[in-house]
Amino acid sequence: MASLRYESQVRAPLVDGTKDYHQVTEDIIRPIEAAPTRSWWIGFIVALGCLTFGIISVATQVIYGVGQWNLNRTIGWGWDITNFVWWVGIGHAGTLISAILLLFRQGWRTGVNRAAEAMTIFAVMCAGQFPIWHMGRVWLAFFIMPYPNSRGPLWPNFNSPLLWDVFAISTYFTVSLLFWYTGLLPDIATVRDRAKLKWRKAFYGVASFGWSGSAKHWQRHEALALVLAGLSTPLVLSVHTIVSFDFATSVIPGWHTTIFPPYFVAGAIFSGFAMVQTLLLVTRKVLNLKDYITIEHIDVMNKVIVLTGSIVGIAYLTELFISWYGQNKYEGWAFAQNRVNIFSPYGWSYYLMMGCNVLSPQIFWFRKMRRNITVTMFMSILVNIGMWFERFVIIVTSIYRDYLPSSWSTYYAPSIWEIGFYVGTFGLFFTCYFLFSKFFPVIAVAEIKHILKKSGESYKDKMGPQEAMPVEEFAHEYTHAH
Repeated sequence: MASLRYESQVRAPLVDGTKDYHQVTEDIIRPIEAAPTRSWWIGFIVALGCLTFGIISVATQVIYGVGQWNLNRTIGWGWDITNFVWWVGIGHAGTLISAILLLFRQGWRTGVNRAAEAMTIFAVMCAGQFPIWHMGRVWLAFFIMPYPNSRGPLWPNFNSPLLWDVFAISTYFTVSLLFWYTGLLPDIATVRDRAKLKWRKAFYGVASFGWSGSAKHWQRHEALALVLAGLSTPLVLSVHTIVSFDFATSVIPGWHTTIFPPYFVAGAIFSGFAMVQTLLLVTRKVLNLKDYITIEHIDVMNKVIVLTGSIVGIAYLTELFISWYGQNKYEGWAFAQNRVNIFSPYGWSYYLMMGCNVLSPQIFWFRKMRRNITVTMFMSILVNIGMWFERFVIIVTSIYRDYLPSSWSTYYAPSIWEIGFYVGTFGLFFTCYFLFSKFFPVIAVAEIKHILKKSGESYKDKMGPQEAMPVEEFAHEYTHAH
């Protein structure tokens, strides 16, 4: 009889402890059914407070105009575009983990993909607000839409990368939302079937779209997941490439460079994985999911962080080389005087960026550091601080001194309303994430069950190095899992 070997005995388990299918369901669904914990309420109230501050800041800006922000003659974009690019970058890891790793059949994605997908959606929601509110007269935002009108030839400029952003990010958000919700359907049906309260049964009944777990439903579910993964994969590359065109298609020294598209994509994945690590470590602790978000997951994620951090470091050095080799005196000035010169007004931000993004991730070359929870938490926050400063350096240090010394800015610092808007997006992000973690499974129950028989600790312990499982038994276990 032909046989099918599951997985190498050497690989570390992706589900710790002695688990069966019922125990997996209990562990992951129970936090949804139980009353919110004190730590959940504290986090949720803090997030709501930040969101309220953000709403007040945006309202002030809309009432009194963009003059409430400390923009000046050379810096027409400040924190606004910095935060926009930063949030778009945060959203990249979700699609990468979900789509590309699904296509490559990477089993370790199952413990982290659900939270990463949710993070993508919430981050894109935060990012999309910045260009809209930056318009000032936000009630005229519909002018960007290409529709026939009676006001004359008022059509958008399709040569502008700012308009490309609208299409790229809206497409990215739509596909990511479909991908996330499609994966949720089997787990929502599980919550529906366990519900005891009428409103929960009704809510999850509608949300599950009549999922019954039949073979036909699973067939269509897996086919749709592959189609959406195929659509999402080029989006990972295209979205931040288009965002980089906001800068690369200009003539500003420090911006017009062909390295920006791959450089921005690598940086986006870098910062996105760091944010996923932050969320997963908190979720792992608060919801007691250590058996499903294991040290092995954290170790693999840190390997991706050190890889993408090294790519970003190479991009930084390439920028410096091009500015010297190109012999363009304006480009050379932008790097030598505005960035590398530590005594320039923003020189400190350049070295902070290099320290956080290039030097600090190299600690993950050591296995002990990659598997240390405290180090990982600290580094994930540090990386995102560094990636924020990367965007700040690219934007502010390139435009605060332009071709005319008479229009040079002395120094740019954000106003309280700019800071409030940024804090408000954090409030929106974490408010959405806390609600998501309370009403939906933060780990894909069905996908964990799918890998349990080949990557669970208890099953690996039973499996000898030469053991194999007959095809019939494999088919039976797979069908039972679904």
